[in-house]
Amino acid sequence: MVVTIASGLCTESLRIMEAPMALNVLVVDDSSVMRAMIIRCLRLSGLPVSEYYQAGNGKEGLAILEKQWIDVALVDLNMPVMSGEEMIHAIRQNPENANLSIVVISTEGSATRIGRLRTQGVEFVHKPFSPETLREIVVGVTGVQDADITESRTAESSGTDF
Repeated sequence: MVVTIASGLCTESLRIMEAPMALNVLVVDDSSVMRAMIIRCLRLSGLPVSEYYQAGNGKEGLAILEKQWIDVALVDLNMPVMSGEEMIHAIRQNPENANLSIVVISTEGSATRIGRLRTQGVEFVHKPFSPETLREIVVGVTGVQDADITESRTAESSGTDF
């Protein structure tokens, strides 16, 4: 970024380096294998991630949100104890987290249910998915810029869907 400072008759331009935005990501799924696959997919996508947090159901996810700053939550719908839909409703009711970026990752096929979730400001990714698909959605919901995604962390997908 270039900032121009004007003071009287003197104008000076300074180049200021912006630090890349690194995301704190919460992955909520009752399958530990699926959580690991989602995290691997995020790593392959080249997104700048500071921390990954994991929860096995919505109740555990809410407990993490009470203690940690999270930029985006990736949530399954069908889980024991508290479903993803119940978790999303609780998040939207809490003023501290109401604007949290949420992406549902699910095999859900009901257009009605997906539409209901989208009215709550939630994006949706169908399983199976590719690192590029997940990257595109997370960039869209978080506002992280392509400049924040470093080339050294970007890996080409083998075409494998997760």
